[in-house]
Amino acid sequence: MTTIRRRVARTLALPVAAVLVLLAVVVAIEARGYERAVSAARAVRQVLAVQDLVQELQTERGLAAGLLGGNAGFRAELGPARARVDERRTRLDPLFTRPLDALDGVRISTDAATVSRAAAFGFYTTRISDLSRLETDLDGQGDAELRRGAATLRALGDAKEAIAQERAFLNGVFSAGGFRTGEFLQFVTMRSARDAALATFARYATTAQRASADYVFGTGAAQVARYFEDLALASGDGRALTVNPQSWWSAHTTMLDDLLRLEQHVGSVINARAEVLRDQAARRMIGLGVLVLLGVAGAIALAVAASRSIARPLTELADLASRLAGEKLPISVRRVAAGEADAEPPPMTAPADATAEVHAVADALDRVQRTAYALATEQAHLRRGTTDSLADLGRRHQNLLRRQLALITRLEREEADPAGLADLFELDHLATRMRRNAESLLVLVGASGPRPSFEPVPVEDVVRAAVAEVEEYRRVTLRRIDEVRLAGTAAGAVAHLLAELVENGLAFSSPEVEVEIQGRLVGDRYLIAVVDQGVGMTGADLDEANQRLRGEADFLVAPARYLGHYVVGRLARDLGAEVVLTPSPVTGVTARVALPAALIVAEPALPPPPPVTVEYLPAPALPQQRPAPDGRTPNGLPRRPPRAPRVARLHPAPPDPALAPDDTRSRLTAFRSGVARGAQPEEAQP
Repeated sequence: MTTIRRRVARTLALPVAAVLVLLAVVVAIEARGYERAVSAARAVRQVLAVQDLVQELQTERGLAAGLLGGNAGFRAELGPARARVDERRTRLDPLFTRPLDALDGVRISTDAATVSRAAAFGFYTTRISDLSRLETDLDGQGDAELRRGAATLRALGDAKEAIAQERAFLNGVFSAGGFRTGEFLQFVTMRSARDAALATFARYATTAQRASADYVFGTGAAQVARYFEDLALASGDGRALTVNPQSWWSAHTTMLDDLLRLEQHVGSVINARAEVLRDQAARRMIGLGVLVLLGVAGAIALAVAASRSIARPLTELADLASRLAGEKLPISVRRVAAGEADAEPPPMTAPADATAEVHAVADALDRVQRTAYALATEQAHLRRGTTDSLADLGRRHQNLLRRQLALITRLEREEADPAGLADLFELDHLATRMRRNAESLLVLVGASGPRPSFEPVPVEDVVRAAVAEVEEYRRVTLRRIDEVRLAGTAAGAVAHLLAELVENGLAFSSPEVEVEIQGRLVGDRYLIAVVDQGVGMTGADLDEANQRLRGEADFLVAPARYLGHYVVGRLARDLGAEVVLTPSPVTGVTARVALPAALIVAEPALPPPPPVTVEYLPAPALPQQRPAPDGRTPNGLPRRPPRAPRVARLHPAPPDPALAPDDTRSRLTAFRSGVARGAQPEEAQP
C-alpha cells in the first residue's frame, strides 16, 4: 500500500536524482584533479629522492673510474661515497632501487681490479639512466605550469648526468695519462649531450632558473673545470695529458653540488605548485560537497514538509481511530454491558492545522464511531439478555433434573421388579448426563455459582465419577492413577471437566476402541491424561482447539460442536488448571490436564507410636509385655482403622433403607440388565 510520503518522495525523486547525478559528475572530475595533484606532489618527492641517490651514484662512478684508471688516491674517498649511496637507497621503495641489485658485485670487482674502467663506467651509467627514467606521470598533468616545471627538472637532470659522466670519464683519462682508442669520441659525445640538455633547460626554465644556472657555470670551480675540459679537447690527437686528477675532480664535484642545489630548487617549485593544485582541488571538492549536502537536505526538507503537512494529520487521525477500535469502543461496550450509563466515547476531531479534506475524514470517522457504538451497545444488551436467559434456563433444568433424580431414586428403592429396576437405572444414567449438560450451560454463561464443600476426595473416585457421567463408560479403561486427595470444593468441577474430555474422546473413536485415563503426581502438580485412538486432529485444528481451551474465544459465535471445549476452558480457568490437546503416540488425541498444587490435599499424618516398656524379672525368664492400650496392637503400634469406601458420591442422595438379601439380588440383576440394554443400539432396543 502506497503512503503519501512515498508519493511525495517519488515526485521529488527524479529532479533530485538528476541534480545529484550532475553534482556527482562534477565532484568526480574535481576528485580526479585532486588525485592527480596529490600524485604529482608525491611524484616530485620521489624524483627528488631519486636525484639524491643519482648524485651519490655519480660520485661513486667517478671515484671508481679514477681508481681503475690507476689513481690509488681515490680509494680512501670511495668507501664513504658507497656508504652515502647505500643510505640513499634505504630511503626509497625497493621497487625503485631494483636496478641496483648487482651493485655489490661491481664494487667487489672494482676493489679487486678485475673489471675494466670502461665496463665499470658503463654499468654505473646504465643504472643511473634507468633511475632517471622512472615513470612519474608528471608530463601528463593537466596544469601547464606543472608540466613545464617537470620538463625543466628533467632537462636539468639530463645536463647534470652528462656533466657527471664527463667528470667520471675524464677522471679516468687523467689518471691514465691520456685518451685510449675511442675514448676521445666518447668525451665529445658527453659534451654534446650536456649542451643539448642545457639548451632544453633554457627553453623550459623560468628567468630566475636560467639566471641561477648561469651563476653556477660562472663560478670559479666551473672555470677550473672548463680549463681542464679545454686541455682534454686539445689532446684529441693522442698526446699525453699530465694534469692533477684530484684538482679536476674537486672542481667538477663543486659544480655538480651547485647543480644539485639548483635541481632541488626546481623540484621545490614544482612541489609547491602541486601543493597549490591539491589545496585548490580540495577546496573545490569541499565546496561541491557542501552544495550537494545542501541540495539533498533541501530536497529532503521540502519532501518532509510537504508530506508532513498532509500525512501528520491523517496519521494522528488514524491513531485516534485505532485507539477507538482497540481501546475506547471496547471499554465503552463493556461498561454498557455492565449497566453503566454515559459510556459513549468522545467524538473524533482532526488537528486544528489540518486541511479541509482531513476535517471531512474526521467527521466521517466520527459518524462511523457513533454508528459502531450504537450497534455495539445493542449487541451488548442482546448478549447480556441472551446470557441471562441461558442462565435462567440452565437453573430451571438443573432444578427439574435434581427433582427428577430424587424421584428416580425413590422409585428405585420401591421397585421390586428387576426389569423395571433396570429401566429406572437407565433413566437415572440419562438424567445424570442431562444434569451435566445443564451444569455445562451454567458454566458457559458464568452462572455456575459456588460449589458445595465436601471432605477431600481420592482422585480415583473423582475419575470414576467422571466416567459414570458418560454414555459409553464401559469403553473407558483406568490405567495407573497415583493416589492423592483433591479438595472437596474442586472435586465436582474436576469430574465435570474430565467427563467432557472423556466423552469427546469416545465420540471421535471407533466403537471397539477404548479410551485410557492415567494420573501421575509430578512435582507439586497432578497430571491426568485422557488418551484416545480416534481419528485425530490436524495441527491447525489442534491450535484452534487449544485456543478454545485457554478461553481465548467466545462460545456464542462458535459452532455448537465445540461447546465442550468452552466448558472445559471455563472450568480449567476457575480451577487454575491447564488443559492441552496433543497428538497421541499412534493416532488420536491426548488431553493433558495439569491440576495445580492448591487442589491437592495432603494425607493426614499418623501419630507417632508410644514407647514400649519391657520389664525384666529377677529370675531368668522372658519379658512380659504390658497390656496394650485401646486402639493399639499388643506391640504398642497404632491400629489402622478400616479404610473408607473408595467411591464417594459427589452428588448427595437420600440414604437407602436396609434391604433384604433377595431385594439386593434383584436390584443387582436389574442393574446388569439395564447396563446391557443401554449398551445396545437404539434400533435394537424393544
